[in-house]
Amino acid sequence: MRSLGFEVTAAADASEAAQLLAAVPASRRVALVDPRFVGHVHALRLGLTDPRFAAATIPGALTAQPEARPALLRALQRAVAAVGAGSPVAPPGAAPVTEERTVPGRLAVALDAEGTAVQRPELGSLTATVPTGPEERSAAEAAVSAVDDEAVRLRSAVKAHDGFFTTFFISPYSRYIARWCARRGLTPNQVTTASLITALIAAGSAATGTRGGYIAAGVLLLFSFVLDCTDGQLARYSLQYSTMGAWLDATFDRAKEYAYYAGLALGAARGGDDVWVLALGAMVLQACRHVVDFSFNEANHDAVSNTSPTAALSDKLDSVGWTVWLRRMIVLPIGERWAMIAVLTAVTTPRIVFYALLIGCALAACYTTAGRLLRSLTRKAKRTDRAARALADLADSGPLAQAVAAVLRRPGGGFTAPLLAFAGAVVMVAAALFTPYGGWLTVGAAVVYAVLSGLAVSRPLKGALDWLVPPVFRAAEYCTVLVLAARSDVPHAVPAAFGLVSAVAYHHYDTVYRIRGGTGAPPQWLVRTIGGHEGRTLVVAVLAAVLIHGSGFTTALTALAAAVALVVLVESIRFWVSSSAPAVHDEGELA
Repeated sequence: MRSLGFEVTAAADASEAAQLLAAVPASRRVALVDPRFVGHVHALRLGLTDPRFAAATIPGALTAQPEARPALLRALQRAVAAVGAGSPVAPPGAAPVTEERTVPGRLAVALDAEGTAVQRPELGSLTATVPTGPEERSAAEAAVSAVDDEAVRLRSAVKAHDGFFTTFFISPYSRYIARWCARRGLTPNQVTTASLITALIAAGSAATGTRGGYIAAGVLLLFSFVLDCTDGQLARYSLQYSTMGAWLDATFDRAKEYAYYAGLALGAARGGDDVWVLALGAMVLQACRHVVDFSFNEANHDAVSNTSPTAALSDKLDSVGWTVWLRRMIVLPIGERWAMIAVLTAVTTPRIVFYALLIGCALAACYTTAGRLLRSLTRKAKRTDRAARALADLADSGPLAQAVAAVLRRPGGGFTAPLLAFAGAVVMVAAALFTPYGGWLTVGAAVVYAVLSGLAVSRPLKGALDWLVPPVFRAAEYCTVLVLAARSDVPHAVPAAFGLVSAVAYHHYDTVYRIRGGTGAPPQWLVRTIGGHEGRTLVVAVLAAVLIHGSGFTTALTALAAAVALVVLVESIRFWVSSSAPAVHDEGELA
């Protein structure tokens, strides 16, 4: 216990334990361990030191963080009289439970009955027990000796479901880097920051536009990914989960990848090749892929009757080893993607890197989206109010769409929402592509887009394909900015558009991770301030029509990007360092 950071004090009985616990400062975590406990140290670590849970238990041990301390003391006070007589410790009116023989076990049952959730971690091959006789003790000690808990700890530091490249080319040694970091007192946040710095140096190397710079960039990008894997493994190895770690881990991956795209574009420009459109296209495609993942998962997070023949087939394929790895590689997860980018950077040109990235991500997007469409059409899931709220938040509708939704209602029907969203997106992107640049037809199309997007969200998004609405909105906004900047022929307009899409994408990722943490979307004042997707699209269309000559369009896009970035970053940082942020560590998605 001392090796885990606890001060150990012995109590003769439950009454003395209650007195000792009451004397501990209210801001500290406490633990109760049966003196007869036999088990692995790592079992105690899993049960008693994980910061994500207010209360947790393993056989013979129980812990409570400050928020669960009052409930623990109440249960312990009831136990003072009940345990000695062998009676249940549950609160009045609760069903008696007699299976638990230890004080920590009885208290855990009492906490559950009172409404305080008690986490019970999976121990796997680890031992944690309270023997009642010499034979049981001998058997428990033999079980402890038979399993190397440090080996178990190292294995459990690696995510169970990771990509092929990460599993076979990174994790076999990155786990040992994680242990090295833990033994030297390094934190996951420090490793995450080191990964970001390494990726930024890689982007700077790519920006030199030299072959040596490209080779260095590829090597550094791979090393950055090793550190990116290490930070999560360090968090799991040492159970150093934190709110700040969740935020950094969730946002730095995107910052690293997009900064690297910019570095490649700058390097290509030094060699006389303008690939900014490809760089922005790769970012748009990647962001839209992610919002498809997020939107589908949120729509089906707690759906009722959430089954389909397609899902059954997918589960069947998962039982065949080689198909699991093939399917994980097809979606081009971050490990495979970064490995491809690093190798191609070192041996080819930025243009080829972006062509490969666009083709690979497009094929992956088609594969995943097709599967999700089939699942949605063949299942009879009933969307919940929570799912509808999450989809509405992911839609990022601004004042214009909200005003339309307040006075108009879309027609009934299961597919009207995605059809309206898709129609608006087609009108907007087609106008940006095919109408004369700088004309007011594009502005009119943006008005039509705002009206149709408002209609799409005017009713709760509970249809089978309503999860498509947020991805369609993302594609419409990002592609409009890309097309108008590319067609403007204004110097540096596309790099300015790259900055604007980066700032808006950060806001959308921030929304996703707040919803995942159970704290809801960013406040409405923020969405109104930055205009919502339809408002920003209209503003960019107006700027393209008004600032048709000179460098004004570039200046306006830069100013808009800076304004959006300032507002969303300040509010995001305020939230993620506040006490209301979710104290969870995000395990990440394959893509």
